[in-house]
Amino acid sequence: MGVKITTTLNALAEPNRLQIVELLRDSPLTVGEIAKQLGLQQPQTSKHLRVLNESGLVEVHAIANRRIYKLCKQPFQDLDYWLESFQSVWHDRFDRLDNYLCEMQGKTDL
Repeated sequence: MGVKITTTLNALAEPNRLQIVELLRDSPLTVGEIAKQLGLQQPQTSKHLRVLNESGLVEVHAIANRRIYKLCKQPFQDLDYWLESFQSVWHDRFDRLDNYLCEMQGKTDL
């Protein structure tokens, strides 16, 4: 799981790629549509989309001479699962801190 998460985070670390993912959240788009909405040149957009595709974050479908990009669910589900593992750690730590503070205040019933 660690390599997948690292690949996903590396791909999303670049601001333009993160913006592309944000755009694709709403609906699939062509390279030209993405470039226009972000104010990027088409070759630059294609380069970012290639990185996102290679990392598994997007998939591309060719229709005639157009390339339609859409998000893939699995990398985001993996990222969500990974983040949830930290959330449980923090909840446990906050619960222990709460218990400690109650003890410090002389409260025995929680």
